[in-house]
Amino acid sequence: MAASRPTVAEKRKAFRTLHERGCFVIPNPWDVGSAIYLQSLGFKALASTSSGFAWSRACADNAVGRDAVLAHLADLVAATDVPINADFESGFAKDPDGVAESVRLAVGTGVAGLSIEDSTGNAAKPLFDLDAAVARIRAARGAIDKAGGDTLLVGRAECFLVGRPDLDETITRLRAYANAGADCLYAPGVRTREQIAAVVAAVAPKPFNLLIGWASDLTVTEIGTLGVRRISVGGALARSAWGGFMRAAKTIAEQGRFDGFAAAAAGNDLNGLFGRRL
Repeated sequence: MAASRPTVAEKRKAFRTLHERGCFVIPNPWDVGSAIYLQSLGFKALASTSSGFAWSRACADNAVGRDAVLAHLADLVAATDVPINADFESGFAKDPDGVAESVRLAVGTGVAGLSIEDSTGNAAKPLFDLDAAVARIRAARGAIDKAGGDTLLVGRAECFLVGRPDLDETITRLRAYANAGADCLYAPGVRTREQIAAVVAAVAPKPFNLLIGWASDLTVTEIGTLGVRRISVGGALARSAWGGFMRAAKTIAEQGRFDGFAAAAAGNDLNGLFGRRL
């Protein structure tokens, strides 16, 4: 008899346990197939990627609407047996009430966690003022609590990604989001050992999520030694897949050669992986 699949509540409980000690990698699939493959490698949790999903729909990052993202999250949750963390962008709203409604809908998809960014999408004013950003996190916290409180909330400070690589501002924002109810803190763009250690110390005892979206000489063990609790890769796996596809396709178009298929996955391996789901 096949083992029963974990419930949403069980996945959320397991997700919170992962954040209590040690360091784990939470890679980012962009569709159901990539999620199933990552699960097969033994990863204990996965996170969606707004950019990877957007590119799969021929959109730029942050250009996919809320309904499509919610449907995507529901698909990932239904297809996998591990917790799914939602890259929920800026909550698909500017005002706290709108963020709360979006979060309510996201919790309804069964995700085990979700992140809310403080970026505005406006190049002239790329970040919400701190008071407004805190109110948005507080609204997300309230929506989660009304739904039972077991979905993990991640507060993101986007300073480094929007051209304001100020570590002091980043730490100030992360601490404020922690005080507003964020369970885990995230500052994409922080890279050096010194920056990582400073942020980890500043938000302790709450866990810190580190983004490794580039070729890095840091290993999981080394990152864990710095006190990081979880590591995500953002759109890097999707970009890696696109890189292989684009190189192979351009070789055909520009040179009439098929050398790019040398590193292709075996069809039998893929059929074997996905056939086990039937």
